[in-house]
Amino acid sequence: MKKIINTDKAPAPIGPYNQAVLIKDTLYISGQIPIDPATRKLIEGDIKAETKQCLENLKAILEAADLNFEHVVKSSIFVKDMHQFALINEVYGSYFNADTAPARETVEVANLPKFVNVEIAMIAVK
Repeated sequence: MKKIINTDKAPAPIGPYNQAVLIKDTLYISGQIPIDPATRKLIEGDIKAETKQCLENLKAILEAADLNFEHVVKSSIFVKDMHQFALINEVYGSYFNADTAPARETVEVANLPKFVNVEIAMIAVK
């Protein structure tokens, strides 16, 4: 049976989906974009700040499920401009231990929701 995970410490979904779904010991987290949940405004203009907000949103969802970044086994990063990858990776790397970091792909895409520059989704296991 699936359990829906939602927290007000991350942005509310902007469509017919939930922030995360827990099935047994696996948490599937929807892609997070750089929306500040307190103000409901996009963080724009600085890819490092945008990436940090995505990760803070993911952190809040992980915590709502009693998990943390050490439980993440897979990340998917979607970027509008692969030339920004080094800056995104710098921020992303600060949230993980290099020895236990999850599997990951990074894909350049034409557009993302609300035309943001970065979106990150994760899968975590208890």
